[in-house]
Amino acid sequence: MRMDRKPLGSLLGAVVLALLSGCGTSSEVEGGSDAPAARGLTTALGTRALPAQRSQAPRSSGASGWVDYETPETYAGTVKRDNIAVTMDDGTAISLQVVRPAGADGVAESAPLPTIVTFTPYNKNATAYVSLGGAINPYFVKRGYNHVQVDVRGTGRSGGGWDPFSAREQQDYPQVIDWVIQQPWSNGVVGMWGISATATTALLAAKGGHPAIKAVFPIVPHGDIYRDVVLVGGQGSIAFLPAWMGVVTALATVNPTFYDQPAQYAAAVADHLLGLNGFLVSRTLGVLIAEPDTAYDNGYWADKAPLEVARGVKVPTFIVGGLFDIFQRSEPLNYEALKGHTTAKLLIGPWHHLEAATGAGLPMDGVPTLDHIAMMWFDRYLKNIPNGAERLPNVTQWVWGHERFDTSSDWPHPQARAQRLYLQSGTLAVDKPAARAAPATVIQQPFNGICSESAMQIAIGIVAYAPLPCWYSDNLAQTLEATFDTAPLEQDLYINGPIQADIWMSTTALDAGLVVRVSDLEPNGNARSLSSGLQTASLRAVDESRSRYLDGEMIQPWHPFTVDSVEPVGIGNLVKVPVEVFPTSALIRKGHRLRISVGASNFPFAMMPIPGLLQSLAGVMRIHGDAEYPSSVVIPLVPASALQAAQS
Repeated sequence: MRMDRKPLGSLLGAVVLALLSGCGTSSEVEGGSDAPAARGLTTALGTRALPAQRSQAPRSSGASGWVDYETPETYAGTVKRDNIAVTMDDGTAISLQVVRPAGADGVAESAPLPTIVTFTPYNKNATAYVSLGGAINPYFVKRGYNHVQVDVRGTGRSGGGWDPFSAREQQDYPQVIDWVIQQPWSNGVVGMWGISATATTALLAAKGGHPAIKAVFPIVPHGDIYRDVVLVGGQGSIAFLPAWMGVVTALATVNPTFYDQPAQYAAAVADHLLGLNGFLVSRTLGVLIAEPDTAYDNGYWADKAPLEVARGVKVPTFIVGGLFDIFQRSEPLNYEALKGHTTAKLLIGPWHHLEAATGAGLPMDGVPTLDHIAMMWFDRYLKNIPNGAERLPNVTQWVWGHERFDTSSDWPHPQARAQRLYLQSGTLAVDKPAARAAPATVIQQPFNGICSESAMQIAIGIVAYAPLPCWYSDNLAQTLEATFDTAPLEQDLYINGPIQADIWMSTTALDAGLVVRVSDLEPNGNARSLSSGLQTASLRAVDESRSRYLDGEMIQPWHPFTVDSVEPVGIGNLVKVPVEVFPTSALIRKGHRLRISVGASNFPFAMMPIPGLLQSLAGVMRIHGDAEYPSSVVIPLVPASALQAAQS
């Protein structure tokens, strides 16, 4: 393979540094002016609470391949008891339903059994009609588990006002679990399971170390909702957030079982309506107008982030994600945050949010269906059945271009090495620009990306029902962006992990938004979407002590996104904007090209809050790529032979 003038073999030889011994230690990377001390280290991304640290080795070996774990039903039916009220320490009534296994005669099992618990904002009464985010799973119940589904406060039949994943909501979790394990049908053992929001509640419930919780199986959880979807790169998710909050609010007021205990229903709805201003109205408006307490990062958002409390999750956890999921960024980060102190596994498929929720296409390449995997997990850790779940592969990822699942011992990929490529005059090259070159020009307008993979991603895959080619390629979006391509590759190029773009830019406006797209440019001209990143220029400040380094190169920036971190851009000033591009895994085939494109917007994935939008409208942004201001990207390269070895 050739990238401009140097063959890949020599490139990898130049960048490969041996991993330091003892990488399971927790020594910290110094920040600020001492950041070069990180050279040669492979570090994990930091959090608000912790600086970046050396990447820890996974606790489990993951030495075995995939096996299908299909167990027969042991019960013919189920029995449900609904709308049970459990009073919290502040007097709020939390509503739940219990589904238990039963025989053909409809009589519930009398012996105590382990219980799977799901905390949901989607109205437990509605999920019987529409499958939303972790409804009761009869597959588990008919195989010898109770399943309890709980309306979180402010939703369904539970009292109070809704503030998702709040500190107050999290105080309810252990109190509900205490009630569960005191019931005669419970043997005192609990597993947490959920999808999307209910996957996040599963992680947050486990972080407190409740002794009854023995295992967690979260499917598409977020890790940091602020950085994942609320304000991605400082820009608000105007497509996902209003729709999600609207659905939850509707389900909190319109209940299909209103006729069951109508007084309880009426009291809950009154609480929900009175609590609308606590989160839904105030926070939505706060994002739009850049109100400091909402639009900037702070303790309010930290409380909702499983990544901030991952050290408290000490039970085996199996995380499922998707390469185009709305939480694409955080799913591998959740695994990384757990792997050093508990048994953790990661499965990432070729999925958008809805596809990942069901594990669309499974079984495939030896990977079983999600229910089979979850059953293996719970049987191992809730029933102590020695089925080998702990020996399943640590990391299983779909690889674009390879078009199959591949396994590895860890994430980030242990064989990944950092390579910096420079954006210059339409090309993507290894050599740093040697001379002055004219900058690329991009018109600043807020609506590029309306039909793109990013739009499909933030729409959780729903728009796939309108089969348009632009949902899967970047070509249309790139007509208003500056593109930079390698020469045709002479060997396959395997990228696995997060990507950082360092863009030198100037603008005729006061501020600017940047989107960086990564594409596989096929010989026929189709730019197949792989990943993207978004960043507001005035929020470009980076906390080096919390950023990820690979072989001495910063490869995943940590932006504070605080009021104090704002750095004005100004008309005509040259500034460097580090852009976090969400992790991917892709094999770019021989004869293809790697393409990086830089634009001004990624709508409706996200858009700048109104004040910033007004400062950036009608500007002209220049992307510089010369010797003095060399825009570049850092990509994590893995030898393609790693895939070949996995197949053999």
